[in-house]
Amino acid sequence: MKPAQRVVLWYIRTKFKLIASISKKKAAEKAFDLFCTPQRRNRKKLPKIFEEAESLQFSLDGNRIQGWRWPHSSGKKALILHGYESSVINFDRYIRPLIKKGYEVLAFDAPAHGRSGGKQLNVPVFKRFVLEVNKNYGPIQSFMAHSFGGLGLAIAMEEISHTADYKMVLIAPATETTTAIDSFFGFLNLHPALREEFNKVIVRRSGLTPDWFSIRRAMHNIQAKVLWLHDEEDDITPLKDALKVKEDGNPNIEFIITKGLGHRRIYRENKVTKAIIDFM
Repeated sequence: MKPAQRVVLWYIRTKFKLIASISKKKAAEKAFDLFCTPQRRNRKKLPKIFEEAESLQFSLDGNRIQGWRWPHSSGKKALILHGYESSVINFDRYIRPLIKKGYEVLAFDAPAHGRSGGKQLNVPVFKRFVLEVNKNYGPIQSFMAHSFGGLGLAIAMEEISHTADYKMVLIAPATETTTAIDSFFGFLNLHPALREEFNKVIVRRSGLTPDWFSIRRAMHNIQAKVLWLHDEEDDITPLKDALKVKEDGNPNIEFIITKGLGHRRIYRENKVTKAIIDFM
């Protein structure tokens, strides 16, 4: 971590300690807002293949959502979804192979990410984002999603009418929201006493407890064929959560466990790319 980043982190930790000493409820509210606020945006130059795409826009919660479409006459449609503080442009290597497989390819930056508007993103918003894309440009039969996008997709799939011939690729998905909260609390060194109030904020805003936002739970309601790829050395979305899903023995899920690719290199690795395209 750079010196400037350490200073910012120290400031945030000190600020939360001060707020919590006055009001744990207020500190929890502010912590949740920070939890839902991306700190970086990927606005790198569009890869060349995006120059061939049709530019798409729609509005969600008053924010303009930016997407791209590579049309195909077959009628099959695939949607690419990125993770937190990422952008769909990171998945350009998948577009041409999917087109060659006969897919119309759809790719969107989620709210508060890339070239889309907005300042915050959480699972309920991501779910509505996926549902809106499917409503406006679907029906979509195949999906691939990385990290946080995998969690949002799984929650959305519970509301998308689908059959066993639908396909989902989950690449290093954020399996459990509770694990993400654990990491957030650890990184900011937030006092454990704030956790109960933090959970209450989620219940007040969504009507659901944090453990409901779980791919493991959602998988019991998903019929689609699933290819789940995860790396042993993933330090963002730990493999241990994925292994619990594997132990459930869902017959529609195929697991590929890699080693040495971590959380982001995994979707850039050639063998992984081939496995995903073959599955799709």
